[in-house]
Amino acid sequence: MQAITSDSRSVHSEFAGNTFIREGEQLNIAPEWYAVQTRPRHEKRVAAEIRARDMEEFLPVHRSRNRWKNGVTADVELPLFPCYLFVRVPLCDRLRLLGLPGVIGFAVNSSHPTALPEKDIDALRALSVICRAEPHPFLKAGDRVRLVAGPLTGMEGILTRRKQDLRVVLSLDFIMRSVAVEVSEFDIEPIVTRSKRASMLADVARR
Repeated sequence: MQAITSDSRSVHSEFAGNTFIREGEQLNIAPEWYAVQTRPRHEKRVAAEIRARDMEEFLPVHRSRNRWKNGVTADVELPLFPCYLFVRVPLCDRLRLLGLPGVIGFAVNSSHPTALPEKDIDALRALSVICRAEPHPFLKAGDRVRLVAGPLTGMEGILTRRKQDLRVVLSLDFIMRSVAVEVSEFDIEPIVTRSKRASMLADVARR
């Protein structure tokens, strides 16, 4: 075992985020995806600022038909998750990111920014580009189903109906937002919860 001597102790430190990182300590330099909260209606401006600084960003959008006060209607692109976008940076660059105009902070599940898996970002891209998702009030309860076909296979959500169309509401807990995706009845399967399973067994026992 190597002894720690005064020569091997670091006399140099640099500031990264809210903590001092000493030389010799392992820096998290691998870029990862994080959800970033912005001021209202600043999503596109912040995305442009991020790109101008050679950082990778992803702003999911959806198309919406707006009617202006002069009676003119037009299709516009709006953020799929108002006040949120996603950025791929090393965690040690967070101060650089938080200093951008319009940025409020990171979306966190704990006291530290929470990195998002690449597969989650791929699913969000599919939502935005392929599935034509649109914003939906955040939901936590209801009949849960699993998508078994298409680019979102394996994702779980809440089944709803809009007129004659079936929709699955997918909720993202880390930013407290939901989106609704149109599906076919052949693309989903019910998720049997413990309470539903107990109820089904009770029905069978009564027969």
